[in-house]
Amino acid sequence: MAKIKTSLRPSSSSSSSFLKYKLFSSSTHLKRPPTSNSRNEVPPKLGTSLDMPSVADQTSLDKFLNEKCRSGNVSPDEAHYVFDCMIHWQPAPHMSSFNKLFTALVKNKHYDDVICHFKRFNSTGLLPDLFTFSILLNCLCNIGRACYGFVVLGRILRLGFSPDAVTFNSLIKGLCREGRIMKATCSFKKMIAFGCRPDVITYGTLIKGLCQTGNTSVALKLHEQMVKGNGEDEVICNPNIVSYNSLIDGLCKDGSIDKAEELFSEMMSRGINPDVVSYTSLIHGLCCWGKWEEAKDMIVVMMDQNVQPDVVTFNVVIDELCKKGNIVKANELLELMIQRGVKPDTITYNTLIDGFFLEGRIDDARELFVSMINKGSTRDVFSYNIMINGYCKNQKLEQAMSLYSEMISEAVILNTTTYNTLLSGLFQAGKIAHAKKMFGEMRLNNVAPNEYTYNILINGLCKNGCVTEAMDVFHSLKKGKFDLGIETYNCFLDGLCKTGKLEIACKLFHRLAQEGLLPNVITHTIIINGLCKEGRLEEANDLLSNMEEKGFALDVITYDTLMRGFLHNDEITKVVKLLHKMAERNIMLDASIASIVIDLLLKDEKYRECLNWLPSFPTQESTGN
Repeated sequence: MAKIKTSLRPSSSSSSSFLKYKLFSSSTHLKRPPTSNSRNEVPPKLGTSLDMPSVADQTSLDKFLNEKCRSGNVSPDEAHYVFDCMIHWQPAPHMSSFNKLFTALVKNKHYDDVICHFKRFNSTGLLPDLFTFSILLNCLCNIGRACYGFVVLGRILRLGFSPDAVTFNSLIKGLCREGRIMKATCSFKKMIAFGCRPDVITYGTLIKGLCQTGNTSVALKLHEQMVKGNGEDEVICNPNIVSYNSLIDGLCKDGSIDKAEELFSEMMSRGINPDVVSYTSLIHGLCCWGKWEEAKDMIVVMMDQNVQPDVVTFNVVIDELCKKGNIVKANELLELMIQRGVKPDTITYNTLIDGFFLEGRIDDARELFVSMINKGSTRDVFSYNIMINGYCKNQKLEQAMSLYSEMISEAVILNTTTYNTLLSGLFQAGKIAHAKKMFGEMRLNNVAPNEYTYNILINGLCKNGCVTEAMDVFHSLKKGKFDLGIETYNCFLDGLCKTGKLEIACKLFHRLAQEGLLPNVITHTIIINGLCKEGRLEEANDLLSNMEEKGFALDVITYDTLMRGFLHNDEITKVVKLLHKMAERNIMLDASIASIVIDLLLKDEKYRECLNWLPSFPTQESTGN
């Protein structure tokens, strides 16, 4: 059989069986390190290389393995050399020696090197033990090849070994890392079926994976099983802080703050002291769900317990302050952070820059952005995107374009958000030619447009009177089998209606069902607005009634759109009827519309009697803090 030259990683088209062949076939040929030029050639006399360690006998080998390998201070070249020496010894060293060498490589994340060496076992007649296979399985999972870990597991079973918790933990961790949570859960069940008892690492790994994939309720049940047992044991194993932190974080993200606080208390009652991750997760959850006062109390408790907040904790609080418009307090917190010796990172500065823009403090945002380098922080694509977005929203397009040029010169990798923001700004400023050029540059720089990009393009072209070009883009997307959503159709319909092409818009609107799309409230409102502008009020009113029959949750914009049409055409009776509909559905009247209605009725004597017909709307509660 001809020798097969293999790479360290299988191609995406490689099958499991082919990888199995590559891992275990004795005919696999690999590149040898310089110390050995062929498969059968004995390496140079041991210990004679000036750059390689001396491993002339078992004593010197043990010294190397126990000193250098235990510390992990082994280079791939040294490992290659020592491995070559070991496989040529007669008799060969014990498999534990190989395992120590492999473990040292794993410590330095040289996973491919371990896999490469493992393949050579088959040509030496050496038989790996369970620990060796576990190391290999761990390496495969760490390079994103957890599915091939099952090939290794099959080999373990065929050789008569009994896989242990370490074996399954690596497999479950790899599957969770790849987001294959169902497969990870199945592996957990198989582990128990094999009579292998899960340990705290097993539970912690699976709980973390479940929480990260939004399966917090399942993770919670697993935690209860871990704590209370499965009916056979009173307690399977005691959870550690990793499990609790994963659950608290997952529950907070789901909005289950009370349950998260309950687990926080449970953790403390078990004698597990919360760490900075525990507190930060809970503080973040409280902030996200509007419980700012409780979050502040938790920060005080954290400090009282001598748990020092880290950069993530500060970032969470700064972000909340910026969202609440308290940029002054957020800036003070930055100074406190530095005083405490916690170095702000890029996320800290990005959050503050965004906060400055929200407050309209453009110069302060720019000053902080410029100072990031001097403060020892790196400006990333998000930093630039925040600045560009802020400039575009404040009609400072020239500054936004200058930053775009700076990104290119500084080799910052641009993303879809960068281009979408600039395209939106250019169209808003009426710079059609520049926007088209920017769209072309986007493709030249290998940044793939997404649906939002095409929405901006179609919407921008329509609003600037280039409806024919928008139609061309829309039809080319359909021909190209691009998966268009209702948002794209809404942009196109809006453009058609606003440029007097109502008939085309109506035909497209009625064909939506054939396209496999369901028109939403926005779609209907666009058509109602178009009909009102053309004076086709009966059709607009019928469409509103049709929406009500279909159970749409109508908002104030839809009613306001039709209301303006009635007002424009002096259809006062219909205005009053519409107001009653809104009152019945507890939809608050827009202030500007209410003012127009009242002014019209008061100014014109023939309509004054209609004032008595007006419904009463509930008083809006103040939303002030």
